[in-house]
Amino acid sequence: MNSAIKTSMVRRQLLKKLIAVAGAGTFSNLAFSQIVYALGKVPKPMEEGESIFRLKGKVRVNGELANQQTKIPTNAAIETSENSELIFVVGKDAHLLRENSEVILSSDAQQIETGAQLLKGKLMSVFGKREGAEKHTTTTTTATIGIRGTAVYAESEHDRSYVCTCYGKVDLTASEDSTSFEAIRTTHHDSPRFVLANGEKGQLIQPAPMLNHGDDEIMLINAILGLPTPFSALNDYSDIDLDY
Repeated sequence: MNSAIKTSMVRRQLLKKLIAVAGAGTFSNLAFSQIVYALGKVPKPMEEGESIFRLKGKVRVNGELANQQTKIPTNAAIETSENSELIFVVGKDAHLLRENSEVILSSDAQQIETGAQLLKGKLMSVFGKREGAEKHTTTTTTATIGIRGTAVYAESEHDRSYVCTCYGKVDLTASEDSTSFEAIRTTHHDSPRFVLANGEKGQLIQPAPMLNHGDDEIMLINAILGLPTPFSALNDYSDIDLDY
């Protein structure tokens, strides 16, 4: 096996284990050098007032170049350039925005994030528990995703979108055809979908494979929110309440 590939595999497996331990709050027993080797930063809940867990490359928040200390408001417009990435927390929710992506967040009067418009690119999100009628809606070029207490990975392209409900439940609707609708409930990437811009009425939502994201990223985002992950580093899936 190529040594670079082997090293990458070892780092990825260690990262999974570190994140799982972080979620359990037992990082004190791990060597700091191992954590830096795997990630460069301990995956733990963000401190009050912090927004950015990791920033790579050039990222703009409301038109201004961001740095590690940038505070991201609940109504921010965020754009990443080539070879850039942003992992950040806004209120109860956390997001991973990949390179060449653009998202606009929206919020209610209480400054709770209520929406994310993914204009282009790729976005992974983990949503914290919502109270009462609180709900989050993510939109792409072709889809509307009604969310409550779940994790979603989405890709937004001109003629189609990709949506994977990593765990939890969403109401998925094609933007151009309300009859193309599906109520999705999953425990582990069970129902990824393509949502098409054009096609037969009622048939714009199509089955898709799992693409371009993984459990280690989900576990990382849960860890920085201080939330338990519904599956362990060893893929030993546990029960999780999907009804909040």
